[in-house]
Amino acid sequence: MTTEAQTPQHPQRRRRRGSGGTGGARAGGGHRPGRPAPTSTSTTRESAPFDPAPIPFSTLITDPALLDALEQRGFERTTPIQSAVLPYALQCKDLIGCAETGTGKTAAYLLPILARLLHLRREGAAPTGVTRALVLAPTRELVTQIDDEIQGFAYHASVSSAAVYGGVPIEPQERALRAGVDLVVATPGRLLDHLRSKVGDFSNVDIFVLDEADRMMDMGFWPDVKRIAEAVPPTSSRQTMLFSATMPDEVMRFADTLAPDAVFIQVGSRRGPAQTISHEAHVLPAREKASFLAKYLRRAHEPAIVFVNTKIGCDRLARELARNGLRAEAIHADRSQKDRTAAMESFRAGRTKVLVATDVAARGIDIEAVGLIVNYEVPHGLDSYVHRVGRTGRNDSAGHALTLADPHERQGLEGIEKAFGLRLLSE
Repeated sequence: MTTEAQTPQHPQRRRRRGSGGTGGARAGGGHRPGRPAPTSTSTTRESAPFDPAPIPFSTLITDPALLDALEQRGFERTTPIQSAVLPYALQCKDLIGCAETGTGKTAAYLLPILARLLHLRREGAAPTGVTRALVLAPTRELVTQIDDEIQGFAYHASVSSAAVYGGVPIEPQERALRAGVDLVVATPGRLLDHLRSKVGDFSNVDIFVLDEADRMMDMGFWPDVKRIAEAVPPTSSRQTMLFSATMPDEVMRFADTLAPDAVFIQVGSRRGPAQTISHEAHVLPAREKASFLAKYLRRAHEPAIVFVNTKIGCDRLARELARNGLRAEAIHADRSQKDRTAAMESFRAGRTKVLVATDVAARGIDIEAVGLIVNYEVPHGLDSYVHRVGRTGRNDSAGHALTLADPHERQGLEGIEKAFGLRLLSE
């Protein structure tokens, strides 16, 4: 089964406007110590009915340009979230989509957007230079990834887009927004910078998407998201879609204000990691973690992402792993966008075996063939664990997650075990 993570052959990309004591146990299948485990998802909303069976994209998508791109990229049949969402989204219904990471949510909303833009273009109702769709995402990496997907799907179509995010010069983004593009993908903070400067016209937006909505709440973006929502046409005049792997009650309440009549789609577990991931944990003193991990990684053959809780710890661990002969790169919010992009591309290309990251890379980043995820410390929250380990076990492939905890973090491990029905610790 193929998803947007599987892109066997991209056509050559067209030039675009814009951009700008030790114990361990495996489980087949965190809360912060001393605090109760947070509530991860809404328990009051029932999912709308849907058939998760995979079906040919050609039964849903009729535009020849999109069908050509899907065929060239190896997209043959829908994933469950796509089977569930596409019939509603193609009818321009508001919706909230919740599914495990790596299941194809990006294509589930991009294909309906592109299909609608192309239909309006054929009908003469979508002139060029007018922004009709806006997608918000929490991180620069996710914004660029979504924009790459747009390029792939719209390769044969006359659709323009701009990726808008911080950490890079603002002038190219301003030129793209002033000229007008069909689809804008943006982080909330940088988009607000443009709105304050009165750059870009969003008065004709009729499709508004929030990707990784819960992460935007975690990162404190809700005030920015609310301001942006007020700057686009009202709910009654647009289609609104929210997507994430988890939907906390706070996000559901905000979703209800944005789209009170939205269809709710829940595919798979409401809160746990994908069933394709096996789990392992070791409890050991903090001073022994780096040497233990270096030995573990040298025995592993697959690329690995190692998550740490702080930016300083991220740099320190990357240096320590490099001293132990491992090709490791650090990625976190204090690194420049140029360095973050270079580190990510080196990892994608296989030149770097280990990517050491803070949670900036935990959400929505789609990297093929990541077989191992390591939590160097217990994550601060259950949702963080789900999204970190969700970088592996994607597209029905097997993955493994290792968590290292010093003794005072043991309570956090037990919280993860209890919440997700895993057995991480030996008796």
